[in-house]
Amino acid sequence: MAGRRRVSGASVMTLCLLLVSLVGCGGGPAVDAARAQVQSLLDRRAEAVLDRDAAAYARTGTRAGFANLRAVPLADWSYRVTALDRTGDTATASADLSYRVEGHDRSPVTTARSLSLSRDRDGRWSVDSDRPAKKSGQQLWDQGTARAVRGERSLVLGVGQPDDKLRDYAELADRAVPAVSDAWGPRWARSVVVLVPETLEGMAGLLGSPASSYRGIAAVTTGATGADGRAPADRIIVNPDAFGMLGDSGRQVVLTHETTHVATRAHTSAATPLWLSEGFADWVGYRDGDRAPAEVAPELAYAVGRGEVPAGLPDDEDFGFSGDADHLARAYESGWLACRLIADHWGEDRLDEFYRAVGAHEHRDGAVEAAMHRVLGTTREEFTVQWQEYVRNQLA
Repeated sequence: MAGRRRVSGASVMTLCLLLVSLVGCGGGPAVDAARAQVQSLLDRRAEAVLDRDAAAYARTGTRAGFANLRAVPLADWSYRVTALDRTGDTATASADLSYRVEGHDRSPVTTARSLSLSRDRDGRWSVDSDRPAKKSGQQLWDQGTARAVRGERSLVLGVGQPDDKLRDYAELADRAVPAVSDAWGPRWARSVVVLVPETLEGMAGLLGSPASSYRGIAAVTTGATGADGRAPADRIIVNPDAFGMLGDSGRQVVLTHETTHVATRAHTSAATPLWLSEGFADWVGYRDGDRAPAEVAPELAYAVGRGEVPAGLPDDEDFGFSGDADHLARAYESGWLACRLIADHWGEDRLDEFYRAVGAHEHRDGAVEAAMHRVLGTTREEFTVQWQEYVRNQLA
């Protein structure tokens, strides 16, 4: 056919070599090489964070965020590139950031990050931005310069908060830790990390959820369940708007409740129902107080006064933050009275043993029933009837 040329074998090889140098013969080797270069870059960036070396950090790219981290005591900080999307001299890296707070974290916090990168004429990559990945929460220093206050048993990190307020949180946490140890025992870290953002919206940003989900919630605790017996790196995250509306005793109850979640996390698993984990935390929170049951459980007391005793222990769905506030309050109050019943009737040691036994079960189905039979010598049906009578007697 006119105009057609035959390509020689040598020309084919030359063309293939050219493609290898440009795109890695299908993209694989070139992308792998770029990924290795980016990983090396992030390794240097992490080392600069740990060394508090601003100049070394700047040599890896944007300086943004470095000053925000200065007050945070870090034991470890590392990136692991999980994916790289490259277009010419720009790229977006997906990476897992893992870090530990010195003196507090036995296991690292791991969070997904998205990093924008660019390459200069000499072929060197640099970081242009480092942000939370989609569906991942912010870290406190993403919101501004973090300030740190150390307590005897706590570390409080805040953004947009004066030091005197952070010291108040540290004092509450320092009182919560021994109170939890007295109720649960000493075999836990016996220290807590408290994060105090500037606003409710800041709290929601740390949790990666809408602010409406946490309006009116004074604090939450984050951390993976510890079915393997390891203590994860929990964080108590405060909603400063709601927390600020509480009185002194209410603030102490909240911090003690959340500290209980930190202490029990290694024995809390997918088998643990929320009525038990939240009820137990409330039981510890109110354990040293002198408030009457009807004061602690006003919504449930109001229902009982109308003759509406719950038909059974609350389900996990009853603890949703975005639902009816009164319904949520009754769920917490029901769990608290269930744990209080166990402590009153079987003893506090049995309550602790029951909690651990439920969490040690392999599956949710049958976990509560097996623990009630082995630890309490009763059935779920018998316990429910006894709990209903206890609710009537305590709240009537």
